[in-house]
Amino acid sequence: MTNNIKHVFFDLDHTLWDFDKNSGLTFGKIFDLHKVEINIEDFLSVYEPINLRYWKLYREEKVTKAQLRYGRLKEAFDTIDFSASDKLINDLSKDYISYLSSFNHVFEGTYDVLNYLSKRYTLHIITNGFEEAQEKKLVASNMKHYFETVTNSEMVGVKKPNPKIFNFALQNANAKPSESIMIGDSLEADVQGAIDVGLDAIYFDYKNQNYYHNYKRITNLSALQDIL
Repeated sequence: MTNNIKHVFFDLDHTLWDFDKNSGLTFGKIFDLHKVEINIEDFLSVYEPINLRYWKLYREEKVTKAQLRYGRLKEAFDTIDFSASDKLINDLSKDYISYLSSFNHVFEGTYDVLNYLSKRYTLHIITNGFEEAQEKKLVASNMKHYFETVTNSEMVGVKKPNPKIFNFALQNANAKPSESIMIGDSLEADVQGAIDVGLDAIYFDYKNQNYYHNYKRITNLSALQDIL
């Protein structure tokens, strides 16, 4: 399967960087700072699916960056009947981005896999995340040096699965689609998006709950050492 592969492209959030864990810790910190007295588990249980839905809308150009940052918090607070002023939501939104990269849990096996792959392939990132946040995450988690190029959606003006971001990343990496593979947690944005422009792809099903599809699938990163 991988004899001709020279370039490995990774998504960042939910693929290498443990977004759910780091996000939860960030909310704990900023709720303490702003004296927001709600049960963090109750909040996260409603926030996480709302956040995923807003990111889907953002990928589809249906909400702006500002609308995503405000709307996901507003809707989560409304769902749990917590009264939050616009000022509080905006302050939390700003502090969330500021503090998010201060927590740097990565998925189990991340560094071992990157050490292994970096000796055999040229590694890259393609992310829909915001440029300032993604750069901080890569530096603070000590991952940046593994990657030859980092392509984010704000550079290109479109988001995965738009072919333009993959083509931009390939050009940036001086890589051919036939020599490249994409690894990510989103079937739509990462896997099908990559396949549509001629890359091979592996779906990282980190929650181990999505069995029913025809894509190559792993449930832990260490499995990449058997594949690549």
